[in-house]
Amino acid sequence: MYATVQELVDALTPEEKAGLCTGAAVPRLGLPALRVNGLHSQESAGGVCFPSACAAAASFDPEAARRMGAALGREARCCGAQLLDVPDVNLKRGPLSGRSADTWAEDPCLTGALAAAFLQGVQSAGVGGCAGRLAVVNQETDRRTLNRRVDERTLQELYLPAFETAVRDGQPRAVVCSAGQLNGTRICEDTALLTDTLRGAWGFAGAVLAEPGAVQDPARTLAAGVDFAPADAGRLVDAVQSGALDESVLNRAASNIIRTLLAASTQPSPADRTADRSLAVELAKQSGVLLRNLGALPLHKGQKVAYIGAFAAHPRYSAGHPRAPQVTSAIDAAVLHGRKIHYIEGFPADRDQRDEAEFLRAVVAAEAADAAVIFAGLPECAELAAADRRHMRLPECQNNLIARVAAVQKNTVVVLHTSGPVECPWADDVSSVLCMYLAGEGLGEATDALLWGNADPCGRLPETWPLRLEDTPCYLDFPGDGVTADYREGVYVGYRWYDARKMPVRWPFGEKQRRDARSRGRAALCGRCHGCAGAGRAGAPGAAQVCEDRPAARRGAGDRLYADAAGYKPLQPRAARLVRRAGPVRNTHRAFEPGHPRGAGLTVCGRKNLSLL
Repeated sequence: MYATVQELVDALTPEEKAGLCTGAAVPRLGLPALRVNGLHSQESAGGVCFPSACAAAASFDPEAARRMGAALGREARCCGAQLLDVPDVNLKRGPLSGRSADTWAEDPCLTGALAAAFLQGVQSAGVGGCAGRLAVVNQETDRRTLNRRVDERTLQELYLPAFETAVRDGQPRAVVCSAGQLNGTRICEDTALLTDTLRGAWGFAGAVLAEPGAVQDPARTLAAGVDFAPADAGRLVDAVQSGALDESVLNRAASNIIRTLLAASTQPSPADRTADRSLAVELAKQSGVLLRNLGALPLHKGQKVAYIGAFAAHPRYSAGHPRAPQVTSAIDAAVLHGRKIHYIEGFPADRDQRDEAEFLRAVVAAEAADAAVIFAGLPECAELAAADRRHMRLPECQNNLIARVAAVQKNTVVVLHTSGPVECPWADDVSSVLCMYLAGEGLGEATDALLWGNADPCGRLPETWPLRLEDTPCYLDFPGDGVTADYREGVYVGYRWYDARKMPVRWPFGEKQRRDARSRGRAALCGRCHGCAGAGRAGAPGAAQVCEDRPAARRGAGDRLYADAAGYKPLQPRAARLVRRAGPVRNTHRAFEPGHPRGAGLTVCGRKNLSLL
């Protein structure tokens, strides 16, 4: 009946426009209510549980993120979803954030590249992706009311570039703006951020959604650039009638909501759960990071191996999501492949409790075996999605048992299940450490393949693992005083902090080791590598690049490293003024392909005044 979006908007009454913008349907014109699906609801409906963002980021592979996004998009379309509330495009400011599982990395270039590829995958299935939560959402404590105080340089160099890359390259149908305040202004009422930067500088043309609980004044929220504001529709109608809100603003918001609704595929499409399950296992293998190996790995056929820890039987594979229907444990996978293992619980998976008899059984079994694999990690109650962690320690029962087993078994391997860094006081005493993060329902098969040599652990750390919590950049300011969170560390987040202070860490950003224990790969600043792959400003004098320090012949498809080197050296006052005038930093070149004779690199700064290294 109506040929264009504008004709649809013209046919709507003010009450219907306000209803569309606050979550109501318009049945007489066939317009459904806008609904945003989360991953939890999808998995509750029997969908496959893929690796969390913290695990997927370890692949350093945008193509893997794209494939995962496409599979999740197909699953969402099977459920009739219009929008999928992923990905989170914020950075890992510190290790205690309750959002750690859903956050990619501590680096804006890596985060932006993976989020953009993920969005492309989701939307290739006919479902819209939502880039969220704009902006600077790095904690759960007081998140909906907190005022984040962040200086302009830090915003432009660190927290906004990831969103810009996701918006420009991923072209999401929606962006979700956060609750709370940024530098004293409510984020959903921040015209400079939502209109000038998001729509103006970045060219975003989709719908801006305010997350539930963010809106106090719906009229001011829409005027700032938001299109979907969960609130009382009557307040919007009253604001238009009183003149407090121009009707053109309501028309703009209704137009963006209608475009989003019309872009969604109307026909549910069946998902191939078998193929998606196989992909989940493949992606989990790419997520494994070998952090230490003195020769215990790979395990060999015929070895007597003790599997210790309840996570071996009950893997921690996601952050509080519903139990996936096809989860296979490491024990199940070992039995399936005929491995010669002996399982001892040693410690429980859901609490910090030491049973002396079980403790001794584990030590005796480890001493009698050819190798011992301890499956350790944080209990689910310690990593709730709606709460920040209080410390970086593993349960004491786990630390004690790892130390005791390492004392009697030289081939001790620790497999970690966690969404972020933990303190590892035993790290120098064990032979091998394999970090699996929260790798989805394919975790068991992936861990088995990586331990026994059927797959290569090609992942890299997407974040720095410090020696202790007190070393972290935001230790003195996190999580704030309940009213304000000061970001006094500025641009020195993650590896920038530790490198600037020449501070020792447990494992650095980009860390990986190979199973043969002879080769090690790591993120390395390259001041001489002017022949890196790519075009544009790659190789230009002064351009900051990060390259792998291994020969090209040793690289695999997953050995891709992109890192932002801006911020390693402080800007001089004049350069800082240029940054403020120039606006958001953009990445002008990405070299994704491995195998170049001088290394695969990423030019991280396309502006001459910011090429500081």
